[in-house]
Amino acid sequence: MVRVTLSCPDCARWPAPSSNDDAVRTNCITVAADRPLLPFPAVTARLIQFTDPHLYGDAAASLRGVATLPALKRALAHARAHHWDAAALLVTGDLVQDDPGGYLNFHRLFAGLGKPVHCIPGNHDLVDEMHAALAQAPFVLGGHFDLGAWRVVMLDSATPGTASGELAPTELARLDHALGTAGARHALVCLHHHPVDMGSRWLDQVGLVNRDDFLAVIDHHSNVRGVLWGHVHQELDTLRHGVRLLATPATCTQFLPGSADFAVDARPPAYRVLELLDNGGIETRVEWVAGP
Repeated sequence: MVRVTLSCPDCARWPAPSSNDDAVRTNCITVAADRPLLPFPAVTARLIQFTDPHLYGDAAASLRGVATLPALKRALAHARAHHWDAAALLVTGDLVQDDPGGYLNFHRLFAGLGKPVHCIPGNHDLVDEMHAALAQAPFVLGGHFDLGAWRVVMLDSATPGTASGELAPTELARLDHALGTAGARHALVCLHHHPVDMGSRWLDQVGLVNRDDFLAVIDHHSNVRGVLWGHVHQELDTLRHGVRLLATPATCTQFLPGSADFAVDARPPAYRVLELLDNGGIETRVEWVAGP
């Protein structure tokens, strides 16, 4: 056994926010715990998360005033310039805006990057068309994968015909099995819909409807270190029972945090960078990408 410290990251690796960065940062939280020495190489698992690109077949189409494909291209270009040592890419839903033609644009943009692209659907995705368009490598739909000392689980919370989400019993069972068979690995769980309230009345009506069932599985497994989602078009970084809860802004338009009714925020497109440390810590930041 070894005594390790699991820390909130921003005080350690990332530079202090600039004066024009009004993103809320979590306070430094340190948890000391006894962990077995891991039978894995001491490597840092780096991931990049893109979420909610809302693409159309028309490359110039806009959603709430933002041309979604150019915005995604800018986010991807920023990631390639600054964080391209990542081992894999995560895309956590709403790849398209109810338009199957958007998958061709997504495929063209991500197919040749030389990295695995792990995808899950959101409420605006068309699941059959998504599976048909992204059936070949480098795209991986759902499932789970291991990276160093970590297991990353990708869940399908999309429910046809509704903006809210639900994890089917088969998905909950798959989550339970993936966590239970991870051995000494830490776990990051990814889905589209938010499993906790965001403090926004309208938005919290379209979250994960069976959140209690989901959180019961999470609470049952002590190896879960983080839960990551999209859908909410805004940032969240907090803790629940020692598990990091992370919501990531969209690569297109954002929603105004804390609003009782639907409202659009003026913040630019964004994506998230994660470093999954071999001791179970998560270092992460949201990168906001201004327009040209």
